[in-house]
Amino acid sequence: MKMANSLRGEVLALYKNLLYLGRDYPKGADYFKRRLKNVFLKNKDVKDPEKIKELIARGEFVMKELEALYFLRKYRAMKQRYYSDTNN
Repeated sequence: MKMANSLRGEVLALYKNLLYLGRDYPKGADYFKRRLKNVFLKNKDVKDPEKIKELIARGEFVMKELEALYFLRKYRAMKQRYYSDTNN
């Protein structure tokens, strides 16, 4: 039972982190929030600790991908702002 509680904390922390990252999602925060909620609800009945860890790892991968997406978007905006087009 103790293991399930620790995994529950990890899942909640993952959900909160993804929810926070979803604020700047390109299709909108509401779209991201709905999709996130649907995915978590779809997997709410999973009881196997190994499967839960696998799902947590997938969620952490998604977090890293979102961070990379936002970083790339920020980089492109900075590049457009500060560097002129050299093709002209």
